Formats: sequence, structure tokens, C-alpha cells
Amino acid sequence: MTARDPLRTVLPLLEVPRWRTVRAVLLGSLALGCSVGLAAVSAWLIARASQMPPVLTLSVAVVTVRATGVGRGIFRYLERLASHDVALGGMAALRANLYDALARGPVTGVVGLRRGDLLARVGADVDDVGDVVVRSIVPAGVAVVVGFGAVGLVAAFLPSAALALLGCLLLTGVVAPWLAARAAATTEARGARARAEVTARTLGILDEGQQLRVSGRLDAELAALADADARLTDAGNEGARTAGVSAAIGAVAQTVSVIAALWLGMGALAAGTLAEVELTVVVLTPLAVFEVTSVLPAAAVQWRRSREAAARLVELLPGGVPAAPAALGPATARRVPGLSLLTLTDVAAGWPSVPVPAVVGVDLTLRPGSVVALTGPSGIGKTTLLMTAAGLLPARGGMAHADADALFLAEDGHVFDTTVLENLRVARGDVTPDDARTALDAVGLTTWLDALPDGLDTTLGGNATTVSGGERRRLLVARGLLSGARVLLVDEPAEHLDAAAADAVVAALAAHARSTGGAVVVATHRLAAARDADEVLLLGAEPAGGPAVVKARGTHADLLRDVVGYAWAEGQEAAVPPAPAR
Repeated sequence: MTARDPLRTVLPLLEVPRWRTVRAVLLGSLALGCSVGLAAVSAWLIARASQMPPVLTLSVAVVTVRATGVGRGIFRYLERLASHDVALGGMAALRANLYDALARGPVTGVVGLRRGDLLARVGADVDDVGDVVVRSIVPAGVAVVVGFGAVGLVAAFLPSAALALLGCLLLTGVVAPWLAARAAATTEARGARARAEVTARTLGILDEGQQLRVSGRLDAELAALADADARLTDAGNEGARTAGVSAAIGAVAQTVSVIAALWLGMGALAAGTLAEVELTVVVLTPLAVFEVTSVLPAAAVQWRRSREAAARLVELLPGGVPAAPAALGPATARRVPGLSLLTLTDVAAGWPSVPVPAVVGVDLTLRPGSVVALTGPSGIGKTTLLMTAAGLLPARGGMAHADADALFLAEDGHVFDTTVLENLRVARGDVTPDDARTALDAVGLTTWLDALPDGLDTTLGGNATTVSGGERRRLLVARGLLSGARVLLVDEPAEHLDAAAADAVVAALAAHARSTGGAVVVATHRLAAARDADEVLLLGAEPAGGPAVVKARGTHADLLRDVVGYAWAEGQEAAVPPAPAR
């Protein structure tokens, strides 16, 4: 989190034009101004009518009462349209900007979060930040405009009563919101944490309920969920008490204002400086004016809530929310033979939270048509190195420089609860059915596609619950082939596949790179799949147990000839009976 106010950091991402906010404030001021005007003119009209003047002297007041009565409803409706247009449009823009920043930036801010916590941040927290305009900024602006207007109206009749009204308005418009904000400082922080935990645990129970039941942990999870929900309820109750105190301050201030206006007005009436009809305006106007300040304590609490939500959003991105980089041109514009697409120079890769890098001293240059295999034992750091090359993790040392779009394909990439075609369009929105069939055929899913009841229009279950592990892996690879990225960094494409299917997927990736002038780096524990690579990098740990290094590099045939352990490992693969594809 940066030292700057997180809400001020996130607010520009709402992309709300200033004139729209001003329009909402103006319409809200007109609506509440009509309420104040209705009370003032009605008071004058009733008092003047009691004196039985000629009817024509009341005609202007009668018309004004009707106009303000009708105008209050019309302007209120228009203000609601304007303010919700600001809020909903801002939320949509904030989500789009947040997703874009997450996609472009490092993943260090999100990788340690539970899925439910991340869902709460991009869901409820984004809504809370968007609400700051319609529930905090607009009410505050309306209160300032209408409050000073009402004080000016009373001042035109009795300046001393106007000063009393101004003091009471400041009490309810400044002191009460300040107290509410202070009380909400800890309440909102605890409420945000409890809300995130409720979401995280609920999603975990819904997604993994059967596994939790089998492992005997379901009751513990349900108890933890109930505890988090109780803490969320307690935070809400504390907020309700704060709102009650603020309402009490408003009621007391309104009463004091009316009593002061009556007392000062009676003195002015006795002194002959105020007429009887004017006294009614001075006394009754405050009854309507305090409507504008009654919402300010809630506005202050909303500001605090939005600030806490903004802080949680900023935490997703170390260093704050970055500005979007300039858009890249089409991939074909970068296909210049002989130029490197991705260069790693003495790169050290690792997670920022871990003191020691996972891999050090990696040098690699990818040129158009390059196919590189990254091998080594599980947990040696292959995935971390790929993520560093893709720019998702900052290099711990050396330099990683990309001259083309690089896409990291994780082995646990998400499959959405939508059709096969729409799942492939995640990579590129203009994918046609023919493009989709070609990509699925390249990864060996033609038979699977033909067996689906609705073909490309078949809906897959959320997170691939209706497909096997092998089908999921190949679907993710097909998505990568359609992405248009020049460099594909693929993590374990052979997972959950039999030997023949695994080798075919790697061969399809290699053919794609060579035919499009792109490059592919495949991290795989299956050595036989590396035969299609131009170069193989074998990662291994130093004897002292330090970071992994490149122990050997060369073609698959070179490593079989020169590295005894490599040849032995491939021999072990060949000795294992083939498993059926899934």
C-alpha cells in the first residue's frame, strides 16, 4: 500500500467526468432546494392567508408552492438517474481498469489470497469504492449548496437567526460526520476483513464441500464461517449504534435551531424589526433544512468504508495502480526475422516474499521460430522462471526483456462456466468457430468436440467440472494457440495425458511457433516431449541446497548422449506402462 490516500489513488480509475458529478450535485440541490422552498413559502402563505388579504396577493405564493411541490419529485428523480449513472458507470470502469492492471502487472499481490477473498475485493470492494460518489461526494455537495442557500434565505429576514441556523448546521454537518467517521474507522476495517472471510469460506465450502466432508474438516469450516459471520454482524451493529448517535445529534441540533429561531424572532417581532408573517418563515424553514445534513454522517461512514475498500484494492498491486502502457500493435508487425522476441540475461527468479531465489543465472534468447523445453524435478522452479519471463513476477536479478507479447499458460488456468467457444474467446474476442475447431484439432480434441451434444455451443461446468484433467489441459493450450501472443510460456502441457497425447500437444506447440514466427517455452517433467525442442534447459539444484541453476543445455539428443541422469530419467519414462488419456 502506498503512503498516498488509497481512495485518492483509486478514484481516477472510476473515470467519472467531473461534469457528471456536478450535474448530480446540481440536480440534488434543486430537489432539496424545492423542499426548503416549499416549507418556507408554505409557511408564508399560511400565515399571510390568515390575515385575509386580497386573493390576488396570494397567487404568486400559491403557484410557487405548486411548482416546488412538483419540482421536488421531478428533480429527485432526475438526480437519482444522474447519480446512479455516475456510480454504475464508475464501477464498470473501475473493474475494467482493475482487471487490466492485474493482467498486465505482477501477480505478487494476488497469489497469496484465497479465491473468496479475491472475489470479495473485485466484487464488494469495487462497489464500495463506486458508492463513494453517489453516497458521499454528491450528498456533501448538495448539503453545502442547499445549506448555505437556506442560511442566506433566513438571513434576509433575521441575521441573528441565520447565525444560529448556521451553527446548528455545522454541528450536524461537520461534528456529527466527524464523530461517525472516527467511530467507523475500526468498525469498517473489521467489517471488511470479516466480509472477505465470509466470502472466502463460503466459496470454499461450496466448491470443495465433498472433499472437506471426506477429510473430516467440513464441521470446522462451518464453525469458522459462523464465527466470521458473527464478527460481521457485530461490526454492523456497531455501525448502527454510530448511526443512532449521529441521528440523535441531528435531532438535537434541529430542535435547538427551531427554539433559537423562535426566541430570536419573538424578540425581533417585539422590537418591530420582523413581521408576523416573516416570523413563520424564520421558525419553520429549519425544519426542512436539516434534511440536507441528516445524510452526512452516513456519507462520512461511506467515505471511510470506501477508503478501506480502496486500500484492499491497492494491496492487490504492489506499488499502487500503474498507468496502462501504450497499446501494442498487431503481432504480425513484430515478425522481423533475426530479432529476439524474449531475452533473459543472468536472470534470477523467485517470489518476493521468499528470501532466496528459486533459480539463478539463466540466459536465454528466443528468436522467431524458437522452441525451448525447460526440464527438471518437480518444485525446482520451472513455473517461477516462466512467470518471471512473462513479466508476472519481477526478476530477482539480471534482466528479462520482451520484444513481443508473452503469454503464460498456467497448468491450473481457469475454465469458465460458459460454452466451449466462449472459453476459447477468452484469449481473443474475435475467434470464429472455424478458428476454434482448427485449434482444438491441433491439440487432439476433435473427437471430444464431436461427442459434445452442442459442439462449440456446449456449456462447460464452472472451473472445468465437466471435463477431464487431460481435456482441460488441451483446452487451455488451444486457448493459447488462439491468443495471438508471439511468445507462449506453457507450464506442464503434458499433465494428465498419456505419452502419445502429451507428445502430440508439445508437437502442436512447436509447429505453431515455427509456422507463425513465434516462440514457445515448455516446462515439462516428461523428457520425451522435449524431442521437438530446438534446445533443452535442464534445471538442477546445487549440492549445497541453494537456488537451482541450469545444469546442462543442448538438444534432446545431446543431453541423452552427454548427461547420464537425463538418459536414465528418459529410460524410466519408457519403462512405465502408458496410462489411458483423460
